[in-house]
Amino acid sequence: MKRKVHVILKKEELLAKKLEGKTVVIFDVLLATSTIAAALQQGATEVIPVRNKEEARNKAKTYKPDEIALVGEYRGKTIEGFFDPNPSTIKQYVQHKTVILSTTNGTVAIHNAEKAKHVYAASLLNGEAVASAVCQPSQDETILLVCSGSSDHFCLEDLYGAGHFINCLLRLKTFHLTDAAKAALLLYEAYEHSPLEILKRSSVGEMLTQYGFLDEIGFVSRKNVYSVVPKVVKKKLVNGEETICLK
Repeated sequence: MKRKVHVILKKEELLAKKLEGKTVVIFDVLLATSTIAAALQQGATEVIPVRNKEEARNKAKTYKPDEIALVGEYRGKTIEGFFDPNPSTIKQYVQHKTVILSTTNGTVAIHNAEKAKHVYAASLLNGEAVASAVCQPSQDETILLVCSGSSDHFCLEDLYGAGHFINCLLRLKTFHLTDAAKAALLLYEAYEHSPLEILKRSSVGEMLTQYGFLDEIGFVSRKNVYSVVPKVVKKKLVNGEETICLK
C-alpha cells in the first residue's frame, strides 16, 4: 500500500490528536527551517526551537554563555540581544554551539507538531536529504507536510517548498498524494526553474525585500545544497527540564 502524503497550509490547522503515528515535515522557507538547516550544516551542535524570546532566555540560563548562540526574530526583525537568524551569515556565531532559536512561525510550528512519531525540518536547501530520510524502509507512516505560514495566514513560499519536497519524494518512491499535496506539486512544477521569483513574490518575500534582505532570499532559494537532516529529538537540560531539539 502506498504511503499517503498530505499538505497542511498553516501551522494553526495542526491537530495534536491527529498526529499520533505520523511523520511530519515542517516548512518555513523564509526563514526558520532554512536557518535551522544552515546552522547545522555550518557546525552547530544542535538547534533548540522555542516559541518566543522569553522561553529562549529561560533556556539560555541552563547553559554557560560560551556554549550557546541566542538567535531570533519576531515579525521579520531581529530580537534585541539576539543574533540575526540569517542563513547566509549564521556560520560566524554557531559553530560548536547550541543554537537557541526563536522565530515568529517556524519554531512555533515545530512545537505544534511534537506529538508526531517523527518531526523533521526541511527547506529548499536540504529538501532532497530530508526526503531520502523520510523514504527509509523503517518509516511507513502517513507524511504530513506542514506549511508554517505567517501569523495564521497561508504562505506561498512554504507551499512551494512542500512541492519541491514532494518532487524529491517521487524521485525515490511512489506515494498517494492528496489534492493538497497535488496542488503543492503543481505549483512547484510551474516554477521549478524560478525559485527566486516565487519566493520574492510571496508576501514574506516582499517584506524581507523591503527590509533589505533580498540577498538572503537568493541564498535560501538554492535547492539541495545541504546534506543535513534536522530531526526533532527530546533531551533533558541540566535543571531536569525536558526540551526538544533538532540534530
